[in-house]
Amino acid sequence: MTHAPSPPADPSDLDARIAKIPPLIDVDAHVVEPSHVWSSRLPSRYVEVGPRIELLPRGVPKLDGATYIESPGTEGPLAAWWHYEDHYAQVKRPIAAAGFPAEEIQMIGVTYDEMRPGCFDPAERLADMDVNGVEAQLCFPNYPRFCGQLFLWGKDRHLALLCVQAYNDWMVEEWCAGSHGRLLPLCLIPMWDVDLAVAEVRRNAERGVRAVCFSEMPSYLGLPSIFSGEWDPLFATCAETGTVLAMHIGSGTKTPQCSPDAPEAVGAITIFGNSVTSMTEFLLSGVLHRFPRLRLLYAEAQIGWIPYVLERTDDVWETHRGWSHSKQYCPEPPSTYYPGRVLSCFFKDAIGVQMIDAVGIDNVLFETDYPHQDSTWPHSRRAAAEQFGHLAPWQVERIARGNAIDLLGLG
Repeated sequence: MTHAPSPPADPSDLDARIAKIPPLIDVDAHVVEPSHVWSSRLPSRYVEVGPRIELLPRGVPKLDGATYIESPGTEGPLAAWWHYEDHYAQVKRPIAAAGFPAEEIQMIGVTYDEMRPGCFDPAERLADMDVNGVEAQLCFPNYPRFCGQLFLWGKDRHLALLCVQAYNDWMVEEWCAGSHGRLLPLCLIPMWDVDLAVAEVRRNAERGVRAVCFSEMPSYLGLPSIFSGEWDPLFATCAETGTVLAMHIGSGTKTPQCSPDAPEAVGAITIFGNSVTSMTEFLLSGVLHRFPRLRLLYAEAQIGWIPYVLERTDDVWETHRGWSHSKQYCPEPPSTYYPGRVLSCFFKDAIGVQMIDAVGIDNVLFETDYPHQDSTWPHSRRAAAEQFGHLAPWQVERIARGNAIDLLGLG
């Protein structure tokens, strides 16, 4: 089927579209963790080895796949460096880019004084949401990585567990607590122990948390795959408690690799490939068959690729059933498990919107990616209007907020 692009709107039509965009529910923003998150919550004996901020010279980071290998320099401008055990990571400008012109956003370290306060201060975040027409927002972590895999790599597992719990306590009790429900909690789990992960999901579900970070590709982290059955207790607990399994691009750490001499732009474009693989694995794994109440969220993955993945997965499931083991775990056509259960976020995907019937109106969420460089802040309602403001009002409402309200059980 050919999808003709929507004709460009004249300015007056665009203004009318913007006026019809309801307050947004943003299901993928980020928080730049304040310096006190762990030092104010860890037992005193761990403060000097747990995550803490040090002001040190920037140094020059080296990109290795999706991971920056970095250490402080010896001279020059200072940056805020997280120091945890023997690991250093500086806070870099692209993750705290709000308010900077594009030409000033380089892969360099910054201090908290150089950031927009909305990056790390909840009251200022609410003000920036007001500017942007955002009513409520779900924030992924930055420093611990998108599924908390930093603590998976920690040497002291007891300290790592305390760090996960401290982050979650800060998220619930400080970041979200004073927002009157506008900042929505998203918690971490100890990825190295499924029983501890189950306990942490239950602990947070009891205080109203409806989403938990997970890796798109746990096997990339040296963990059991979703085919192994090892994660089933976690999936069962998430299904029971109504906790959404939220997977952000990059949460597998290893990303689709390009030529070693290719510009970084190639990786920035193809990083959604892990989401393609992850969704395909979930559709074929039997997980969604065994846990019919489990719901998945793919963040920053965009949506234009989904119709082909659904079509191709069903075709392989049937056509290549003799050799591909396509039906080993999956008793029904894989696309059977998709409607209303596997949801994906977009913020710059007009092509995906043109295929909204194939993607599924109930499977789509909107995001802003604040304060990252890709963010549409402070013009996210304009971005929404340009991409899907021409749809029927009920469709606009579903994408802008209705699906998020249903997914996260918001009042």
